Amino acid sequence: MGSLADIPIRLERGSEQSLPRQIAAQIRRAILDGRLPPGSRLPSTRALAQALGVSRNVALAAYDDLHAEGYIEGRHGSGTYVASDLPPLPRPAAPPLRHKARWLRDPVAIPEAVPADLPGGIAFRLGQPSLAPLSRETWRRIWSRVASDLPPAGYGPVEGDPQLRAAIAGHLNRTRGVPCGPDDVVITAGAIQAVMLLARAVLQPGDRAAIEDPGYPTARRVLMTTGAALVPVPVDHDGLRVECLPTGRNAPLLVYVTPSHQYPLGVRLSVARRLSLLEWAREHDSLIVEDDYDSEFRFDAPPLPPLAALDEHGQVAYVGTFSKVLTPSLRVGYLVASRALLDRVVRLKRLADYHTSWPVQRALAAFVSEGELDRHIQRARRLYAERRRTLREGLAPVIGWARLWGLEAGLHAFLELAPGLSAVRVAALARARGVIVSTLDDFSIGEPERQGLLLGYGGLELDEIARGTQVLVDVITELGEAHATK
Repeated sequence: MGSLADIPIRLERGSEQSLPRQIAAQIRRAILDGRLPPGSRLPSTRALAQALGVSRNVALAAYDDLHAEGYIEGRHGSGTYVASDLPPLPRPAAPPLRHKARWLRDPVAIPEAVPADLPGGIAFRLGQPSLAPLSRETWRRIWSRVASDLPPAGYGPVEGDPQLRAAIAGHLNRTRGVPCGPDDVVITAGAIQAVMLLARAVLQPGDRAAIEDPGYPTARRVLMTTGAALVPVPVDHDGLRVECLPTGRNAPLLVYVTPSHQYPLGVRLSVARRLSLLEWAREHDSLIVEDDYDSEFRFDAPPLPPLAALDEHGQVAYVGTFSKVLTPSLRVGYLVASRALLDRVVRLKRLADYHTSWPVQRALAAFVSEGELDRHIQRARRLYAERRRTLREGLAPVIGWARLWGLEAGLHAFLELAPGLSAVRVAALARARGVIVSTLDDFSIGEPERQGLLLGYGGLELDEIARGTQVLVDVITELGEAHATK
Protein backbone atom coordinates (compact mmCIF):
# COMPACT_ATOMS: atom_id res chain seq x y z
CA MET A 1 0.00 0.00 0.00
CA GLY A 2 1.24 3.51 -0.79
CA SER A 3 2.43 6.01 1.80
CA LEU A 4 2.78 9.77 1.65
CA ALA A 5 6.34 9.26 2.86
CA ASP A 6 7.02 7.62 -0.52
CA ILE A 7 5.52 10.55 -2.48
CA PRO A 8 7.98 13.42 -3.08
CA ILE A 9 6.32 16.80 -2.52
CA ARG A 10 8.22 19.71 -4.05
CA LEU A 11 7.42 23.26 -3.01
CA GLU A 12 8.28 26.40 -4.96
CA ARG A 13 8.51 29.22 -2.47
CA GLY A 14 8.39 31.93 -5.13
CA SER A 15 5.41 30.51 -7.00
CA GLU A 16 2.19 32.46 -7.47
CA GLN A 17 0.36 29.40 -6.14
CA SER A 18 0.18 29.34 -2.34
CA LEU A 19 2.00 26.65 -0.38
CA PRO A 20 -1.23 24.97 0.87
CA ARG A 21 -2.51 24.71 -2.71
CA GLN A 22 0.80 23.26 -3.91
CA ILE A 23 0.69 20.60 -1.19
CA ALA A 24 -2.97 19.79 -1.82
CA ALA A 25 -2.43 19.55 -5.59
CA GLN A 26 0.42 17.05 -5.26
CA ILE A 27 -1.44 14.86 -2.74
CA ARG A 28 -4.53 15.00 -4.96
CA ARG A 29 -2.47 13.87 -7.97
CA ALA A 30 -1.02 10.96 -5.96
CA ILE A 31 -4.57 9.87 -5.07
CA LEU A 32 -5.81 10.20 -8.66
CA ASP A 33 -3.00 8.17 -10.22
CA GLY A 34 -3.19 5.42 -7.61
CA ARG A 35 0.02 6.04 -5.71
CA LEU A 36 -2.11 6.73 -2.62
CA PRO A 37 -4.94 4.18 -2.79
CA PRO A 38 -8.16 4.49 -0.75
CA GLY A 39 -7.59 3.80 2.92
CA SER A 40 -3.97 4.95 2.95
CA ARG A 41 -3.05 6.63 6.20
CA LEU A 42 -1.68 10.17 5.92
CA PRO A 43 0.75 11.82 8.34
CA SER A 44 -0.53 14.22 10.94
CA THR A 45 -0.49 17.89 10.07
CA ARG A 46 2.35 18.37 12.56
CA ALA A 47 4.43 15.60 10.96
CA LEU A 48 3.66 16.87 7.45
CA ALA A 49 4.62 20.42 8.34
CA GLN A 50 7.88 19.25 9.89
CA ALA A 51 8.75 17.09 6.88
CA LEU A 52 8.11 19.93 4.42
CA GLY A 53 9.58 22.72 6.51
CA VAL A 54 6.37 24.75 6.66
CA SER A 55 4.13 25.95 9.44
CA ARG A 56 1.42 23.67 10.79
CA ASN A 57 -1.20 26.16 9.56
CA VAL A 58 -0.01 25.57 5.98
CA ALA A 59 -0.44 21.81 6.40
CA LEU A 60 -3.87 22.32 8.02
CA ALA A 61 -5.01 24.49 5.11
CA ALA A 62 -3.90 21.85 2.57
CA TYR A 63 -5.77 19.09 4.42
CA ASP A 64 -8.85 21.32 4.72
CA ASP A 65 -8.97 21.74 0.94
CA LEU A 66 -8.64 17.98 0.34
CA HIS A 67 -11.25 17.19 2.99
CA ALA A 68 -13.71 19.65 1.45
CA GLU A 69 -13.20 18.03 -1.95
CA GLY A 70 -13.84 14.55 -0.52
CA TYR A 71 -10.37 13.14 -1.13
CA ILE A 72 -9.46 12.57 2.52
CA GLU A 73 -11.35 11.83 5.72
CA GLY A 74 -10.63 12.06 9.41
CA ARG A 75 -11.21 9.10 11.71
CA HIS A 76 -11.82 9.93 15.35
CA GLY A 77 -8.86 8.94 17.46
CA SER A 78 -7.05 7.39 14.51
CA GLY A 79 -5.88 10.12 12.16
CA THR A 80 -6.35 11.19 8.56
CA TYR A 81 -6.81 8.77 5.64
CA VAL A 82 -7.46 8.80 1.91
CA ALA A 83 -11.24 8.50 1.60
CA SER A 84 -12.31 4.87 1.42
CA ASP A 85 -15.41 5.47 -0.70
CA LEU A 86 -13.67 7.04 -3.68
CA PRO A 87 -14.82 5.70 -7.06
CA PRO A 88 -12.26 3.71 -9.09
CA LEU A 89 -9.71 6.19 -10.31
CA PRO A 90 -7.94 5.21 -13.56
CA ARG A 91 -4.29 6.09 -13.88
CA PRO A 92 -4.03 8.99 -16.33
CA ALA A 93 -2.28 8.24 -19.59
CA ALA A 94 1.20 9.63 -20.05
CA PRO A 95 1.34 12.64 -22.35
CA PRO A 96 2.18 11.64 -25.93
CA LEU A 97 5.75 12.19 -27.07
CA ARG A 98 6.14 14.88 -29.67
CA HIS A 99 8.61 12.65 -31.51
CA LYS A 100 9.69 9.04 -31.34
CA ALA A 101 12.70 8.63 -29.10
CA ARG A 102 15.91 7.79 -30.95
CA TRP A 103 16.37 4.63 -28.89
CA LEU A 104 12.94 3.36 -30.00
CA ARG A 105 13.22 4.01 -33.72
CA ASP A 106 14.79 0.75 -34.90
CA PRO A 107 12.41 -2.22 -34.75
CA VAL A 108 13.40 -5.21 -32.65
CA ALA A 109 12.00 -8.73 -32.52
CA ILE A 110 9.65 -8.35 -29.57
CA PRO A 111 7.09 -11.17 -29.18
CA GLU A 112 3.43 -10.35 -29.49
CA ALA A 113 1.33 -10.49 -26.34
CA VAL A 114 -0.34 -13.83 -25.66
CA PRO A 115 -4.14 -13.50 -25.91
CA ALA A 116 -5.71 -13.48 -22.47
CA ASP A 117 -7.62 -16.53 -21.36
CA LEU A 118 -11.37 -16.20 -21.07
CA PRO A 119 -12.75 -16.38 -17.52
CA GLY A 120 -14.18 -19.86 -17.20
CA GLY A 121 -12.99 -20.70 -20.71
CA ILE A 122 -11.00 -23.67 -21.99
CA ALA A 123 -7.60 -22.81 -23.49
CA PHE A 124 -5.78 -25.41 -25.59
CA ARG A 125 -2.43 -23.75 -24.86
CA LEU A 126 0.76 -25.19 -26.34
CA GLY A 127 3.63 -26.02 -24.00
CA GLN A 128 1.45 -26.21 -20.89
CA PRO A 129 2.15 -29.35 -18.80
CA SER A 130 0.22 -30.67 -15.81
CA LEU A 131 1.52 -30.80 -12.24
CA ALA A 132 -0.76 -33.72 -11.40
CA PRO A 133 1.96 -36.40 -11.90
CA LEU A 134 4.41 -34.57 -9.63
CA SER A 135 4.69 -36.12 -6.17
CA ARG A 136 4.12 -33.36 -3.64
CA GLU A 137 5.81 -35.42 -0.92
CA THR A 138 8.93 -35.95 -3.03
CA TRP A 139 9.06 -32.30 -4.07
CA ARG A 140 8.75 -31.14 -0.46
CA ARG A 141 11.42 -33.58 0.73
CA ILE A 142 13.95 -32.50 -1.89
CA TRP A 143 13.38 -28.81 -1.30
CA SER A 144 13.62 -29.26 2.48
CA ARG A 145 17.04 -30.81 1.98
CA VAL A 146 18.16 -27.96 -0.28
CA ALA A 147 16.88 -25.37 2.20
CA SER A 148 18.85 -26.99 5.04
CA ASP A 149 22.10 -25.83 3.41
CA LEU A 150 23.16 -22.22 3.21
CA PRO A 151 23.64 -20.94 -0.34
CA PRO A 152 27.16 -20.17 -1.57
CA ALA A 153 28.56 -16.86 -0.40
CA GLY A 154 29.58 -15.95 -3.93
CA TYR A 155 28.53 -16.68 -7.48
CA GLY A 156 28.24 -20.27 -8.61
CA PRO A 157 29.85 -21.76 -11.72
CA VAL A 158 28.65 -20.10 -14.90
CA GLU A 159 28.39 -23.50 -16.56
CA GLY A 160 25.96 -24.64 -13.88
CA ASP A 161 26.00 -26.71 -10.71
CA PRO A 162 28.37 -29.71 -11.16
CA GLN A 163 25.87 -32.09 -9.57
CA LEU A 164 23.11 -31.09 -11.99
CA ARG A 165 25.40 -31.23 -15.01
CA ALA A 166 26.48 -34.74 -14.04
CA ALA A 167 22.87 -35.80 -13.47
CA ILE A 168 21.75 -34.43 -16.85
CA ALA A 169 24.68 -36.04 -18.67
CA GLY A 170 23.79 -39.40 -17.15
CA HIS A 171 20.11 -38.93 -18.00
CA LEU A 172 20.85 -38.04 -21.63
CA ASN A 173 23.23 -40.96 -22.05
CA ARG A 174 20.71 -43.40 -20.61
CA THR A 175 17.44 -42.16 -22.14
CA ARG A 176 18.42 -40.36 -25.36
CA GLY A 177 21.74 -41.93 -26.32
CA VAL A 178 23.47 -38.54 -26.41
CA PRO A 179 27.19 -39.15 -25.76
CA CYS A 180 28.19 -36.48 -23.26
CA GLY A 181 29.82 -35.95 -19.90
CA PRO A 182 29.30 -33.24 -17.26
CA ASP A 183 31.85 -30.97 -18.94
CA ASP A 184 29.81 -31.03 -22.15
CA VAL A 185 26.70 -29.60 -20.44
CA VAL A 186 25.86 -25.95 -19.70
CA ILE A 187 22.81 -25.08 -17.58
CA THR A 188 20.63 -22.24 -18.90
CA ALA A 189 17.51 -20.34 -17.89
CA GLY A 190 15.24 -22.42 -20.09
CA ALA A 191 15.60 -23.70 -23.64
CA ILE A 192 15.11 -20.31 -25.24
CA GLN A 193 18.12 -18.86 -23.42
CA ALA A 194 20.13 -21.80 -24.72
CA VAL A 195 19.02 -20.96 -28.26
CA MET A 196 19.82 -17.29 -27.70
CA LEU A 197 23.32 -18.05 -26.38
CA LEU A 198 24.05 -20.37 -29.30
CA ALA A 199 22.76 -17.86 -31.84
CA ARG A 200 24.86 -15.05 -30.42
CA ALA A 201 27.90 -17.30 -30.19
CA VAL A 202 27.68 -18.21 -33.87
CA LEU A 203 25.78 -15.61 -35.89
CA GLN A 204 26.80 -12.14 -37.02
CA PRO A 205 24.61 -9.57 -38.79
CA GLY A 206 23.97 -10.71 -42.34
CA ASP A 207 24.62 -14.40 -41.71
CA ARG A 208 21.91 -16.77 -42.89
CA ALA A 209 19.94 -18.85 -40.37
CA ALA A 210 17.40 -21.48 -41.38
CA ILE A 211 14.26 -22.18 -39.39
CA GLU A 212 11.25 -24.44 -39.83
CA ASP A 213 8.20 -22.81 -41.41
CA PRO A 214 5.84 -23.03 -39.67
CA GLY A 215 8.03 -23.00 -36.61
CA TYR A 216 8.66 -21.78 -33.09
CA PRO A 217 8.05 -17.99 -33.21
CA THR A 218 10.17 -17.22 -30.14
CA ALA A 219 13.19 -18.98 -31.62
CA ARG A 220 12.58 -17.11 -34.87
CA ARG A 221 12.63 -13.78 -33.06
CA VAL A 222 15.76 -14.75 -31.13
CA LEU A 223 17.56 -15.40 -34.40
CA MET A 224 16.31 -12.08 -35.75
CA THR A 225 17.86 -10.18 -32.83
CA THR A 226 21.31 -11.23 -34.05
CA GLY A 227 20.74 -9.46 -37.36
CA ALA A 228 20.77 -12.76 -39.23
CA ALA A 229 18.82 -13.23 -42.46
CA LEU A 230 16.15 -15.87 -41.88
CA VAL A 231 15.73 -18.72 -44.35
CA PRO A 232 12.31 -20.37 -43.95
CA VAL A 233 12.30 -24.09 -44.72
CA PRO A 234 8.98 -25.87 -45.30
CA VAL A 235 7.79 -28.77 -43.16
CA ASP A 236 5.70 -31.75 -44.24
CA HIS A 237 4.55 -34.95 -42.54
CA ASP A 238 8.17 -36.19 -42.28
CA GLY A 239 9.45 -32.97 -40.72
CA LEU A 240 11.88 -30.41 -42.12
CA ARG A 241 12.27 -30.74 -45.88
CA VAL A 242 16.05 -31.02 -45.96
CA GLU A 243 16.11 -30.91 -49.77
CA CYS A 244 14.82 -27.32 -49.55
CA LEU A 245 17.86 -26.08 -47.62
CA PRO A 246 20.03 -23.78 -49.75
CA THR A 247 23.39 -25.15 -50.79
CA GLY A 248 26.75 -23.75 -51.82
CA ARG A 249 27.50 -20.15 -50.89
CA ASN A 250 23.88 -19.59 -49.86
CA ALA A 251 23.91 -22.38 -47.27
CA PRO A 252 22.77 -21.10 -43.86
CA LEU A 253 25.38 -21.00 -41.13
CA LEU A 254 22.86 -22.28 -38.57
CA VAL A 255 19.73 -24.44 -38.76
CA TYR A 256 17.22 -24.54 -35.90
CA VAL A 257 15.07 -27.68 -35.84
CA THR A 258 12.62 -29.47 -33.51
CA PRO A 259 12.89 -33.08 -34.75
CA SER A 260 11.24 -35.03 -31.91
CA HIS A 261 7.87 -33.26 -32.06
CA GLN A 262 7.95 -30.46 -34.59
CA TYR A 263 6.72 -27.17 -33.20
CA PRO A 264 3.93 -26.61 -34.08
CA LEU A 265 2.79 -29.35 -36.51
CA GLY A 266 3.72 -32.16 -34.13
CA VAL A 267 5.35 -34.42 -36.75
CA ARG A 268 8.65 -36.24 -36.25
CA LEU A 269 11.70 -35.82 -38.47
CA SER A 270 12.19 -39.15 -40.22
CA VAL A 271 15.43 -41.07 -39.75
CA ALA A 272 16.28 -40.66 -43.44
CA ARG A 273 15.94 -36.89 -43.17
CA ARG A 274 17.93 -36.82 -39.94
CA LEU A 275 20.82 -38.47 -41.74
CA SER A 276 20.40 -36.15 -44.74
CA LEU A 277 20.42 -33.09 -42.49
CA LEU A 278 23.62 -34.23 -40.78
CA GLU A 279 25.25 -34.83 -44.16
CA TRP A 280 24.13 -31.40 -45.40
CA ALA A 281 25.57 -29.75 -42.26
CA ARG A 282 28.89 -31.60 -42.69
CA GLU A 283 29.18 -30.61 -46.34
CA HIS A 284 28.47 -26.94 -45.63
CA ASP A 285 30.19 -26.68 -42.23
CA SER A 286 26.94 -25.49 -40.64
CA LEU A 287 25.66 -25.82 -37.09
CA ILE A 288 22.42 -27.65 -36.30
CA VAL A 289 20.63 -26.43 -33.17
CA GLU A 290 18.52 -29.40 -32.11
CA ASP A 291 15.72 -28.41 -29.75
CA ASP A 292 14.62 -31.80 -28.40
CA TYR A 293 11.19 -30.41 -27.60
CA ASP A 294 8.64 -32.88 -26.17
CA SER A 295 10.97 -35.88 -26.60
CA GLU A 296 10.03 -37.34 -23.20
CA PHE A 297 6.47 -38.18 -24.20
CA ARG A 298 5.96 -40.79 -26.93
CA PHE A 299 2.79 -42.75 -27.67
CA ASP A 300 2.35 -45.74 -29.98
CA ALA A 301 5.65 -44.99 -31.68
CA PRO A 302 9.24 -46.13 -31.11
CA PRO A 303 11.79 -43.48 -30.09
CA LEU A 304 13.91 -41.96 -32.83
CA PRO A 305 17.56 -41.16 -32.13
CA PRO A 306 18.28 -37.46 -31.63
CA LEU A 307 20.54 -35.78 -34.13
CA ALA A 308 23.12 -35.36 -31.39
CA ALA A 309 23.28 -39.14 -30.98
CA LEU A 310 23.87 -39.61 -34.72
CA ASP A 311 26.36 -36.76 -35.09
CA GLU A 312 29.97 -37.83 -35.66
CA HIS A 313 31.46 -34.48 -36.62
CA GLY A 314 30.42 -32.05 -33.88
CA GLN A 315 27.82 -30.32 -36.07
CA VAL A 316 24.96 -30.48 -33.52
CA ALA A 317 24.23 -28.36 -30.44
CA TYR A 318 21.60 -30.17 -28.39
CA VAL A 319 19.04 -28.17 -26.35
CA GLY A 320 16.72 -29.52 -23.65
CA THR A 321 14.53 -28.17 -20.87
CA PHE A 322 12.59 -29.11 -17.75
CA SER A 323 9.73 -26.79 -18.76
CA LYS A 324 7.57 -29.41 -20.43
CA VAL A 325 8.48 -32.45 -18.37
CA LEU A 326 7.97 -30.57 -15.06
CA THR A 327 6.92 -26.91 -15.22
CA PRO A 328 8.06 -23.79 -17.12
CA SER A 329 8.17 -21.87 -13.83
CA LEU A 330 11.51 -23.51 -12.94
CA ARG A 331 13.24 -21.73 -15.85
CA VAL A 332 15.95 -24.35 -16.23
CA GLY A 333 17.24 -25.73 -19.50
CA TYR A 334 20.54 -27.08 -20.76
CA LEU A 335 22.64 -27.45 -23.87
CA VAL A 336 25.26 -29.91 -25.03
CA ALA A 337 27.83 -28.86 -27.62
CA SER A 338 31.47 -29.04 -28.61
CA ARG A 339 34.03 -27.65 -26.19
CA ALA A 340 34.99 -24.77 -28.50
CA LEU A 341 31.36 -23.68 -28.85
CA LEU A 342 30.68 -24.07 -25.13
CA ASP A 343 33.58 -21.73 -24.33
CA ARG A 344 31.81 -18.97 -26.26
CA VAL A 345 28.45 -19.86 -24.72
CA VAL A 346 29.84 -19.65 -21.18
CA ARG A 347 31.30 -16.19 -21.80
CA LEU A 348 27.93 -15.00 -23.11
CA LYS A 349 26.07 -16.67 -20.24
CA ARG A 350 28.22 -14.75 -17.76
CA LEU A 351 27.14 -11.49 -19.41
CA ALA A 352 23.47 -12.52 -19.48
CA ASP A 353 22.85 -13.59 -15.87
CA TYR A 354 26.10 -15.17 -14.62
CA HIS A 355 24.39 -18.42 -13.66
CA THR A 356 21.00 -20.05 -13.21
CA SER A 357 19.38 -20.08 -9.76
CA TRP A 358 21.52 -22.17 -7.37
CA PRO A 359 18.74 -23.68 -5.18
CA VAL A 360 16.67 -24.66 -8.22
CA GLN A 361 19.71 -26.35 -9.76
CA ARG A 362 20.41 -28.26 -6.53
CA ALA A 363 16.80 -29.41 -6.23
CA LEU A 364 16.76 -30.63 -9.84
CA ALA A 365 20.11 -32.38 -9.39
CA ALA A 366 18.62 -34.44 -6.57
CA PHE A 367 15.39 -34.98 -8.48
CA VAL A 368 17.23 -36.38 -11.50
CA SER A 369 20.04 -38.31 -9.79
CA GLU A 370 17.71 -40.09 -7.34
CA GLY A 371 15.51 -41.43 -10.13
CA GLU A 372 12.54 -39.19 -9.34
CA LEU A 373 12.54 -37.69 -12.84
CA ASP A 374 12.23 -41.14 -14.43
CA ARG A 375 9.36 -42.05 -12.10
CA HIS A 376 7.67 -38.71 -12.77
CA ILE A 377 7.92 -39.22 -16.54
CA GLN A 378 6.32 -42.65 -16.26
CA ARG A 379 3.38 -41.23 -14.30
CA ALA A 380 3.10 -38.31 -16.72
CA ARG A 381 3.06 -40.59 -19.76
CA ARG A 382 0.07 -42.49 -18.38
CA LEU A 383 -1.75 -39.25 -17.60
CA TYR A 384 -1.06 -37.65 -20.97
CA ALA A 385 -1.93 -40.85 -22.84
CA GLU A 386 -5.41 -40.68 -21.33
CA ARG A 387 -5.78 -36.99 -22.22
CA ARG A 388 -4.52 -37.71 -25.72
CA ARG A 389 -7.10 -40.47 -26.11
CA THR A 390 -9.86 -38.12 -24.92
CA LEU A 391 -8.75 -35.51 -27.48
CA ARG A 392 -8.70 -38.02 -30.32
CA GLU A 393 -12.08 -39.51 -29.43
CA GLY A 394 -13.63 -36.08 -28.93
CA LEU A 395 -12.61 -34.96 -32.42
CA ALA A 396 -13.57 -38.21 -34.17
CA PRO A 397 -16.93 -36.80 -35.44
CA VAL A 398 -15.15 -34.25 -37.68
CA ILE A 399 -12.97 -36.77 -39.47
CA GLY A 400 -14.69 -35.84 -42.74
CA TRP A 401 -13.64 -32.18 -42.41
CA ALA A 402 -10.36 -32.46 -40.51
CA ARG A 403 -7.41 -34.75 -39.81
CA LEU A 404 -5.44 -34.97 -36.56
CA TRP A 405 -1.63 -34.96 -36.74
CA GLY A 406 1.17 -35.17 -34.17
CA LEU A 407 -0.32 -37.62 -31.68
CA GLU A 408 2.74 -39.90 -31.74
CA ALA A 409 4.58 -37.67 -29.27
CA GLY A 410 4.38 -34.51 -27.22
CA LEU A 411 1.59 -32.61 -25.53
CA HIS A 412 -0.14 -30.99 -28.48
CA ALA A 413 -1.64 -31.99 -31.81
CA PHE A 414 -2.43 -30.29 -35.11
CA LEU A 415 -5.96 -30.53 -36.50
CA GLU A 416 -5.65 -29.91 -40.24
CA LEU A 417 -8.86 -28.62 -41.78
CA ALA A 418 -10.23 -29.62 -45.15
CA PRO A 419 -9.87 -27.18 -48.08
CA GLY A 420 -12.44 -24.42 -47.92
CA LEU A 421 -12.54 -24.20 -44.13
CA SER A 422 -10.88 -21.19 -42.47
CA ALA A 423 -8.89 -21.88 -39.31
CA VAL A 424 -9.16 -18.23 -38.29
CA ARG A 425 -12.94 -18.42 -38.64
CA VAL A 426 -13.13 -21.63 -36.60
CA ALA A 427 -10.92 -20.13 -33.88
CA ALA A 428 -13.04 -16.97 -33.70
CA LEU A 429 -16.31 -18.88 -33.40
CA ALA A 430 -14.81 -21.24 -30.82
CA ARG A 431 -13.55 -18.31 -28.76
CA ALA A 432 -17.04 -16.81 -28.79
CA ARG A 433 -18.16 -20.08 -27.17
CA GLY A 434 -15.41 -20.07 -24.54
CA VAL A 435 -12.73 -22.19 -26.22
CA ILE A 436 -9.29 -20.78 -27.16
CA VAL A 437 -7.20 -22.40 -29.90
CA SER A 438 -4.29 -21.20 -32.03
CA THR A 439 -3.93 -21.19 -35.79
CA LEU A 440 -0.79 -21.44 -37.92
CA ASP A 441 -0.80 -17.72 -38.69
CA ASP A 442 1.31 -16.86 -35.64
CA PHE A 443 3.80 -19.65 -36.43
CA SER A 444 4.33 -19.01 -40.13
CA ILE A 445 6.63 -16.46 -41.71
CA GLY A 446 4.26 -15.89 -44.62
CA GLU A 447 0.76 -17.05 -45.42
CA PRO A 448 0.24 -20.57 -43.99
CA GLU A 449 0.18 -23.28 -46.64
CA ARG A 450 -2.43 -25.26 -44.72
CA GLN A 451 -5.41 -24.45 -42.54
CA GLY A 452 -5.64 -25.95 -39.09
CA LEU A 453 -5.82 -25.61 -35.32
CA LEU A 454 -3.11 -26.22 -32.72
CA LEU A 455 -4.42 -28.05 -29.67
CA GLY A 456 -2.31 -28.22 -26.53
CA TYR A 457 -3.95 -30.71 -24.19
CA GLY A 458 -1.29 -31.39 -21.53
CA GLY A 459 -2.53 -28.80 -19.05
CA LEU A 460 -6.26 -29.57 -19.38
CA GLU A 461 -8.39 -31.94 -17.34
CA LEU A 462 -10.31 -34.72 -19.09
CA ASP A 463 -13.66 -32.97 -18.76
CA GLU A 464 -12.19 -29.75 -20.16
CA ILE A 465 -10.82 -31.61 -23.17
CA ALA A 466 -14.19 -33.29 -23.72
CA ARG A 467 -16.13 -30.02 -23.48
CA GLY A 468 -13.61 -28.12 -25.58
CA THR A 469 -13.54 -30.70 -28.37
CA GLN A 470 -17.34 -30.75 -28.44
CA VAL A 471 -17.35 -27.01 -29.12
CA LEU A 472 -14.81 -27.50 -31.90
CA VAL A 473 -16.86 -30.34 -33.38
CA ASP A 474 -19.96 -28.15 -33.38
CA VAL A 475 -18.18 -25.21 -35.02
CA ILE A 476 -16.37 -27.28 -37.66
CA THR A 477 -19.53 -29.23 -38.48
CA GLU A 478 -21.54 -26.05 -38.92
CA LEU A 479 -18.92 -24.47 -41.18
CA GLY A 480 -18.35 -27.72 -43.07
CA GLU A 481 -22.04 -28.21 -43.81
CA ALA A 482 -22.40 -24.57 -44.85
CA HIS A 483 -19.42 -24.92 -47.20
CA ALA A 484 -20.81 -28.15 -48.68
CA THR A 485 -24.09 -26.46 -49.64
CA LYS A 486 -22.40 -23.66 -51.57
